[in-house]
Amino acid sequence: MSERLSEETRALLLAPLIENGWHPVEGRDAIAKTYEFATFVDAFGWMTRVALWAEKWNHHPDWRNVYNRVEVELTTHDVGGLTARDAKLARKMDTLAG
Repeated sequence: MSERLSEETRALLLAPLIENGWHPVEGRDAIAKTYEFATFVDAFGWMTRVALWAEKWNHHPDWRNVYNRVEVELTTHDVGGLTARDAKLARKMDTLAG
């Protein structure tokens, strides 16, 4: 079971993500980002690659796809907030998006 991020760890893990376009979700202990791709196929291909990692790590995003855009929210539901698992998946998503 994961633990919610402490204030110290939160600052350390989230700062690079915020610099890379992630932002806090108002009213929730979560982070969000919208990815935009050239085409629907590119967006769906990225989602497929992310899904493989999410399944491997047993940590699944809340996301929505409309044509070439994918809106993502990350939080760890079983602890009611952000954990290191969210930061790890966010970094992987950014890497896979290139």
